[in-house]
Amino acid sequence: MNSVPAYHELMWPTVVALKSLGGSATNEELLTKVVEIMNLSPEVQAIPHTDGRETKVGYNLAWAKTYMKKVGFVGNSTRGVWALTSDGEACTEEDIRTVPARVRKLGLESRRTQTHDGEAVEPEVVNGEVVNSPEPYWKDRLLDTLKALSPDAFERLAQRLLREAGFIKVEVTGKSGDGGIDGIGVLRVNLLSFQVLFQCKRYQGSVGASAIRDFRGAMVGRSDKGLMITTGTFTSDAKKEATRDGAPAIDLIDGDQLCDLLRQLKLGVRTELVEKMTVDGEWFEKL
Repeated sequence: MNSVPAYHELMWPTVVALKSLGGSATNEELLTKVVEIMNLSPEVQAIPHTDGRETKVGYNLAWAKTYMKKVGFVGNSTRGVWALTSDGEACTEEDIRTVPARVRKLGLESRRTQTHDGEAVEPEVVNGEVVNSPEPYWKDRLLDTLKALSPDAFERLAQRLLREAGFIKVEVTGKSGDGGIDGIGVLRVNLLSFQVLFQCKRYQGSVGASAIRDFRGAMVGRSDKGLMITTGTFTSDAKKEATRDGAPAIDLIDGDQLCDLLRQLKLGVRTELVEKMTVDGEWFEKL
């Protein structure tokens, strides 16, 4: 397929993928398997969504899962693991074709999705594709801020992030001609220590497999572990290359995960609780 499939075209491949993965899968495992089943080219996989936080394929797949969940074909846990329900296991391709119409019949209120900011967002479909984002607005604003940072500032942010996450001896090198290596740190796990080289890619778009291979080449003889951080996304081929058998493993942090990490570590992101006043009518009636 030479174009990004619409959300409804991803529903049946999602069922097939979940069945082949034993009935459940993480978001990343599911996306990788669906891409494989649909034989999507690297070019199609790399097309970014307009929000810059994920690929268009990943975005449309998120809505495919949302619609299938509304009719009871799939469910997901708080840890982001999706699984087929008994109805999903028994559904046919024809059943899947009826999902969009069934969701529309549920009515406006039931079709609303709740964002993390507490604002209801109604899915808007244009030519078979959902065009508004189910993700919270704060991530878009945060990534815009990160992309506006100077290269040096972004490297310092990565350094601070790793230190807050438990790394020690984190140094930013950023030397020209250093094969893209931006810094090095040591991660201690119980009695063991691992030297980790990291690379920062501050841009919008998808990181491909070639960038992973180049980074690994720069690691040779210097470290057995690598970490790549980007404000963009990684293609499925890049993710496969990062965990290829027989090669040093490279961990990947994309823009969406970077936002979550900054929030968890409270680095430049504050969680504000809004006080809501409610009038208890029943209390007054008892006077």
